[in-house]
Amino acid sequence: MSTESSSPPRWKYDVFLSFRGKDTRKAFTDHLYTALDHQGITTFRDDPELHKGEAISPAVFAAIEESRFALIVLSQNYASSTWCLDELVRIIECMKARETVLPIFYDVDPSDVRKQTGSFGEAFANHEERFRIDKEKVRRWRYALTEVASFSGWNSKEWYESKLIRDIVEVIWTKLQPTSFSYAENLVGIYSRLQPLNLLLAAGVDDVRFIGIWGMGGIGKTTMVRAVYERISREFEVSFLLTDVRDSVERSGLLNLQKQLFSGIWTKKADISDLHEGATIIRRLLGHKKVLLILDDVNHSSHLKYLAGSEEWFGSGSRVLITTRNERLLIEHGVERRLKVKEFNNEDSLQLFSLKAFKRGYPEEDFLDLSKSVIYYAKGLPLALEVLGSFLHRRDRSEWKSTLRKQGKVCNLEIFDILKTSYDGLDDEEENIPRHCMLLLWKEKRSSNRNTDQLRCFCNYWNKSSYRKISLDCFTWKIMDARFDPRNGSGNCPSGIS
Repeated sequence: MSTESSSPPRWKYDVFLSFRGKDTRKAFTDHLYTALDHQGITTFRDDPELHKGEAISPAVFAAIEESRFALIVLSQNYASSTWCLDELVRIIECMKARETVLPIFYDVDPSDVRKQTGSFGEAFANHEERFRIDKEKVRRWRYALTEVASFSGWNSKEWYESKLIRDIVEVIWTKLQPTSFSYAENLVGIYSRLQPLNLLLAAGVDDVRFIGIWGMGGIGKTTMVRAVYERISREFEVSFLLTDVRDSVERSGLLNLQKQLFSGIWTKKADISDLHEGATIIRRLLGHKKVLLILDDVNHSSHLKYLAGSEEWFGSGSRVLITTRNERLLIEHGVERRLKVKEFNNEDSLQLFSLKAFKRGYPEEDFLDLSKSVIYYAKGLPLALEVLGSFLHRRDRSEWKSTLRKQGKVCNLEIFDILKTSYDGLDDEEENIPRHCMLLLWKEKRSSNRNTDQLRCFCNYWNKSSYRKISLDCFTWKIMDARFDPRNGSGNCPSGIS
């Protein structure tokens, strides 16, 4: 049995753009198309004046049928083009029921379009004469114009052009989203996590704000800022999310990242020769714009210096969000608004783990006790919960018990790789501190003749400054406690300490 009728359509284009080339090709329509493309909205643009003959091509009809929305730029000479009118008839046929037709009355009165008066009346006087033997064609054109004028749209006479284009793009972008918060809908604990961040964002306040989100690797910083970006990006003139800054710089350099940011905010090709020049250009381009800039996974002060130097780089109402594992970077850059991302509580931990292990929000009855043991081991770290849950999916109780007994040898490499970067960049002496402390903790677990808190004090006394840096880098003792807690069985250190 065919399921075609119940399957949602798969659109090839987000928008079909209908316009009269000689009226708007080199100005408004070109600017609109560029803005749509810049926002990532896939748009079909066809210019009738570039085609020979009067018959509309099958490819254009197909593009109309494969487009989710239609933007109709109704200008002075739109109705004089039989090509444009044929396009419009097909658009109304395909999209009227879906209400996805959006008219733009560009320097014309909507009533002239609806009643075919003014320049539209003059065009139809010619059509009536020309198509005397095909009055049905003319009737369809008139009907299509009357229909399109009944849809809610924009009157260019009421807008500055730049603001008009920005509003059109925002409306299309909003309509393309299933919900305004679709990315976050299925994220465990996201709403409670975002509450303190929303307070720092202070929507509607016109000052420029740098906000630092810090915490250990795998804690969920990137997930949070992605959710924020999807929810509020349309409220800004310029929005840009730079993900994996640390990895991007290591792969291709900070200058290339500047060029990436430049290309995201400007249509021209970036011709930047050095970091200082790049910083100057970015500041000049963004200094008078309301900007949302997210720098994800920053691990060096130079990243902030050359990508978001200070509040003076951005216009009123701008927000710059920085995620990092190192709070010290935020402090040194003068970021006063800082939010530490906390571990999941037991309830959220159990739900996230269950979604990965059982594909539902709560454990199966026979696995509840074992699931709680895994939750204890993961210590509220979302990455660990996801990795362990995926690993244990569809495994029986004996395999679960075996995994918990090993509790460090299985599935720990992916987790450890993330955690390891939390203290990458420390000098040799500083790097030795966590290694020695881990060794001491491991020995303490075996002999049970020292108190963990005493060992922490020892490490702190050994090098208070470096210990504080390690703490700021989020090399948290909670994970170490979980690894070496005697209640977890035979602890195994992923770094190879023995």
